[in-house]
Amino acid sequence: MKKKSRKNFAGIISQKIFVILILFAGYSCNNQEATINKSSEKIVAVVHADKTGTPIHRYAYGMFTELLGNMFEKGIWSEMLSDRKFFYPVNSSDTLIPKNTKRNFERWRPVGPDEVIIMDKENPYTGEQSVRVRLDASSAHGIRQNGIGVAANRDYTGYLILSGDPNVKVIVTLVWGTNPGDKQSVALPALSKAFNKYPIKFTAGGTTEQGHFEITGTGKGSFTIGTASLMPADNIKGFRADLIGLLKELDSKIYRWPGGNFVAGYYWPDGIGDRDKRPTRYDYAWNTTEPNDVGTDEYLTLCDLLNLDPYLVVNIGFGEASTAAQWVEYTNGSKDSPMGKLRAANGHPEPYNVKIWGIGNEMYGEWQLGHMSIDQYVIKHRMFANAMRKIDPSIKIVASGATLYEINTTNHQHRLKPVEKVPYQYGSPEDWSGNLLANDLDCIDYLAEHAYPNVNSAYDENLQMFVPVKDSLPERARRVPNRIKGAAEAMHEYQKRIPGVKDKNITFFIDEWTGAFRSGFEGTLEAAEGMHEMFRNTDVITMSGYTMFTFNVNFNANEAVYSATGLFYKLYRQHFGTIPLTITGNSPQKELKGVVLVDKPEKSSGSDTYPLDVMAAFSSDRKKLTFSIINPTFDNQEIDISFSAVSLKDGYDSYRIRSPSIRAANRPGEQPRIIIVNDRSENTPGTFKVNPLSITLYEFDVN
Repeated sequence: MKKKSRKNFAGIISQKIFVILILFAGYSCNNQEATINKSSEKIVAVVHADKTGTPIHRYAYGMFTELLGNMFEKGIWSEMLSDRKFFYPVNSSDTLIPKNTKRNFERWRPVGPDEVIIMDKENPYTGEQSVRVRLDASSAHGIRQNGIGVAANRDYTGYLILSGDPNVKVIVTLVWGTNPGDKQSVALPALSKAFNKYPIKFTAGGTTEQGHFEITGTGKGSFTIGTASLMPADNIKGFRADLIGLLKELDSKIYRWPGGNFVAGYYWPDGIGDRDKRPTRYDYAWNTTEPNDVGTDEYLTLCDLLNLDPYLVVNIGFGEASTAAQWVEYTNGSKDSPMGKLRAANGHPEPYNVKIWGIGNEMYGEWQLGHMSIDQYVIKHRMFANAMRKIDPSIKIVASGATLYEINTTNHQHRLKPVEKVPYQYGSPEDWSGNLLANDLDCIDYLAEHAYPNVNSAYDENLQMFVPVKDSLPERARRVPNRIKGAAEAMHEYQKRIPGVKDKNITFFIDEWTGAFRSGFEGTLEAAEGMHEMFRNTDVITMSGYTMFTFNVNFNANEAVYSATGLFYKLYRQHFGTIPLTITGNSPQKELKGVVLVDKPEKSSGSDTYPLDVMAAFSSDRKKLTFSIINPTFDNQEIDISFSAVSLKDGYDSYRIRSPSIRAANRPGEQPRIIIVNDRSENTPGTFKVNPLSITLYEFDVN
């Protein structure tokens, strides 16, 4: 993912989405916007069962993830302690150097004066330093971490790796309240001069998001903490059981990992072997730390738990082709190969057989670590692809692409002096994907494209900038599928212009995209319309990776629930068909403000059913016909739908996701406000009525 600059973002999410920081002036999203002017003519549509598209690939429901924020750390990975290997010094200062922008990151603080803590750099257990605690006879000294979430009657397990003087007594305490009895303490056996692992176990007596964890000692001398770990006892191979359960039901089929801007500084060997010995590294892309607790083997374990095909991205920014080739050998090589032996030593003798590999992330962007020109990327991409295919010729390569829609929308904003006025044109030096396909086609199987449209603004060619617009909700929702449609138009143009693109069937992996980085139901409507547009362009779009997989769930330390977007993905994956059908209608979508090749396609996206968006598909065996109606308005809507070249049985099942307001959201620990409602009707109407702010899927049996 991209960011606007390194210095003016305080939070992780705001860092990642400069494309939607375009002023909120003129942005109205409350119920006062409610009424969309209805045409006096009734909306009419026809589903043409004899006009089918390329089947929707199972990867269309994929997800994007990177080692960032709370996707893994304080997210799906069960570790409850921040900075458990002590990258930062333990003191009472409010300043972190280097800074850390990660949400839910907690500091270790001294128990006792700062002077009792020594950061031992001479004999660290892991990384550059460990914590040595000096003791005296008057009181307990040690370290504490706040912000620990626990649930009543739940078990927690972990361990400490310690060394120290033999007469030191160490107590480990989990605290869940303010009363004297709101805690449990575990006394550890005698220490030794060598580091040893000491298991711990607790059962929480209360529920809180603000508990704390203490390691204290008494006696003479000192003790040293090499590392610590605490997880819920019901974790599944290190992952949160509740989140695994929810995400598994989405059946996403593919997760892209490890990202993102992060990957250009990622050294994969840091993430294998003994987790306690893996060094914490500073992530210069996002100004945070990466503990490397989740590495290659953990990610591939996650893929196994969720029944995913892995999609790994190698570091072409600051990395080398030889290192990327070694990674392929680590995952795919025989157990007799050098890296295969290392994999076997780490507990997995048999190859993982990872088939899909991306080479770099957003290398066209000046925000990206290791940014390079297209000429340089072509050379380096070829070097990487050849080295990786030499290890395993069967792998599929995803090149780091950017159509003119991506370049014109984002990259020009980072240039002090644009080469010429935006929009740049096909065949120009700025046409990154066009130049890449023209010069490196043999080393490409798929082309990555990212889509983060400005949903609250439109590009003004005269001003050469995005300007705020007062769009209605259906118009704002249209900007996401418009961006998808623009990418599809670009690929069709490349097929015409560049020999071999069509014959080789190069298609997009839109492996980063989103409805919008906003809470509430609006982002879900935008995501749903975006997915509809991908289904209309399956001839050139194979995979999508929604940003981010954690946006499907809302969770705290103790509980988790599906978000509205998660409900949408669950519904479509379980019930929507796979063979797209053509839909015609009498109400074309409105043309939005903007500029072709920047923020609008040559022809508007969507079905001709404004303000609704309708998409239909057969099941793979053609025994069922499904169609969905998205209503991004605050009004009840009606639409007449007929079916051509198919006979349907009477009756149907409907599945409705409806939100009580545009900002409604499901929150952990509360009764869900947004759910999937299933109804059965024994009659097939000619007119379908849909609720405001809703996504409704209909499922018919075919005669």
